[in-house]
Amino acid sequence: MGGKRKVDGMDELLVIDQNSLPLGGNSHEFEGDDFGNAGVSFILVDAPPGAGPSLHRHPYAEVFVVQEGRATFILDDQEQEVTAGQVVVVPAGRAHRFVNSGDEPLRQIDIHANSHFVTEWLDS
Repeated sequence: MGGKRKVDGMDELLVIDQNSLPLGGNSHEFEGDDFGNAGVSFILVDAPPGAGPSLHRHPYAEVFVVQEGRATFILDDQEQEVTAGQVVVVPAGRAHRFVNSGDEPLRQIDIHANSHFVTEWLDS
């Protein structure tokens, strides 16, 4: 499956090559609405040292599964370093961001509890 293509309904197994998902910066993005109205969206992050999104929030919870590397997460005024094997949960509506604070690539899965991305960017 190449590029972004909307899939209507889902009555059989759907297999997607992650490299065919839309690429945004250092990540591939899966938006559930585009794939049989799956009730979840996620971002496959592969970020170099120092990379990460700016401050933002979502009207739904976001779960981060850190697979490789190290990151510093900022939630409002709270800062927490996490490493591979840890899971981070950000509650709905809370301002957050993360940065790869290690010397190696950061690989994580960012799970959005929504069928499409809704992001309010807070840094201008």
